[in-house]
Amino acid sequence: MVDITNKNTTLRIASAQAIVKVSKPETIEAIKNDTVPKGNVLAMSKAAGLLGVKRTPDILPDCHPLPIEYTGVEYEINGLEITVLFTVKTIYKTGVEVEAMHGASVVALNMYDMLKPIDKGIEIHAIKLLNKKGGKSDFKNRFRTDIKAAVIVCSDTISAGEKEDRAGKAIIEKLEASNVKIEDYIVIPDELEIIQNKAKTYQEAGIDLVIYTGGTGLSNRDVTPEALIPILDRRIPGIEEAIRNYGQERTPYSMLSRSIAGTIKNTLVLALPGSTNGAKESMDAVFPSVLHIFGVLRGARHD
Repeated sequence: MVDITNKNTTLRIASAQAIVKVSKPETIEAIKNDTVPKGNVLAMSKAAGLLGVKRTPDILPDCHPLPIEYTGVEYEINGLEITVLFTVKTIYKTGVEVEAMHGASVVALNMYDMLKPIDKGIEIHAIKLLNKKGGKSDFKNRFRTDIKAAVIVCSDTISAGEKEDRAGKAIIEKLEASNVKIEDYIVIPDELEIIQNKAKTYQEAGIDLVIYTGGTGLSNRDVTPEALIPILDRRIPGIEEAIRNYGQERTPYSMLSRSIAGTIKNTLVLALPGSTNGAKESMDAVFPSVLHIFGVLRGARHD
């Protein structure tokens, strides 16, 4: 199965349909009057769909087992056609469109099975996804496509050439995947004044996003938060919480990180861990949805 361990949990909704076409009006009348020999077609087919959707990963090998938190089945009868509308909801890391289509299929097949003794000309048509919601495709930045970023690696050892930077490069890779332009990438020592001056310089130069990696731990030389907090106009606790919560689900040491987020005027400043995994997971936690902030800073509404 596809690795979804790096994904965020969000509300996922999918609706699908299947169309059951009978060959004569008498079949529709038997359904409406509940005179089909095998029983109540609509109720039993709904029950079959509820059971079937829960077994989707047992039948389709690439589907992840996930909690089905809502299933809805509706019918629309138009002439000789019965349209099955099947909706599935969950709060999870991956979508439920296959589950919705599978559920609609099972409802249609059960209807076929119950109706075949009285109608030999039944057909199943148009099994398809109608819509889906949730995941990163619903949280893409819809306001700015010209965001400029600077990435700053805070490390005495890397700045001295004793160690190779990987965390900063992981951040750049994620930014580029989010269509953010990299204006600068530098390595500096863990010096409070240098850290502060870089943030101020980039803000004055019109850089939208400044990301630091390193110096957020608890050693004597970890001073990135101490440098940045006094010059931030506003902290953004929600981003900080999201980063730590995401990390804590993957390693118990995430609680020791002092990652921060805030703004200097309209520039967003993030301070992330210096480890490669810590930096990468922090980026996975908030990107690309955090890019919504640049619309909000310019007065756009929260949609």
